[in-house]
Amino acid sequence: MDIAMTLPTMLPHGRDEVLRWCRGIDEGPWSSLAVPERVTYPSHSLMVQLSAAAALTERVRLWTTIVILPSHPAVRMAKDLASVDRLSHGRLTVGVGVGGREADYQAVDASFARRWSRMDAQVARMRAVWAGEPPAAGLDPVGPPPVQVGGPPLVAGAIGPKAVARAARWASGIDDGTAIVTPVPETLRSVAANVRKAWRDAGRSDEPHLSTSLWYALGNDAREQLHGYAYDYMRIFGDEMAEAMADSTTAHSPQALRDAVDMVREAGYHELFLVPTTADPDELARTRDALGV
Repeated sequence: MDIAMTLPTMLPHGRDEVLRWCRGIDEGPWSSLAVPERVTYPSHSLMVQLSAAAALTERVRLWTTIVILPSHPAVRMAKDLASVDRLSHGRLTVGVGVGGREADYQAVDASFARRWSRMDAQVARMRAVWAGEPPAAGLDPVGPPPVQVGGPPLVAGAIGPKAVARAARWASGIDDGTAIVTPVPETLRSVAANVRKAWRDAGRSDEPHLSTSLWYALGNDAREQLHGYAYDYMRIFGDEMAEAMADSTTAHSPQALRDAVDMVREAGYHELFLVPTTADPDELARTRDALGV
């Protein structure tokens, strides 16, 4: 299983931290560098951080985890992502999903209705743009053409059976949030089995790429740091849920982090995205030490 690292996009930070995180991740041993998206939060813009990462790295694969696609115009998103694919020399994988926070849609004047069907249509439209088709009759094609033939791979942020079944029609894999608080082996194995079944049911013989993410913290006051991050992130769903989720976090010591990584690996996942809960770039060294990599 590959182990990837997420930028601290959700936390306040500046130029120096971005430089150190991007360069530190690119030095390895991380398989990918991920950038998440959220609007109504003190987070950085996904596309701005993704573009910076494309320019500041040479080796590591870039991921979006995830773009809330129905909150964006499909043609504009296709253009932006193709631009990042070119800046990174074809190192981009695009995770897309519908999200669960209506506030993020309201903030950008996007409809929250029919999100899944709209995303299906948007995926098809983005691929048409990447193939060089004009967005409408009488218009020129929208460039630039992506480096990767057919455009960057698309991975669906999905968990439920209906969402996974839809994604099996167009995605190269599933990026789920099953392990974000703490991995549960039985749940992970069940999700992995359901995804593979959905692929077979869709008549596909290829292996779906399975990935998930994990909030973690190391160093001084790690438990409190992880709890505070989880609570603040989930507070949009109410204090009671936020407290319950924060209380469930467990990856706040080197041994707990190693155990979590092992659980995800043993469940048959291909990639795990570690999500730091601090903007301190020294967390990279602490993580390498904890995992012995």
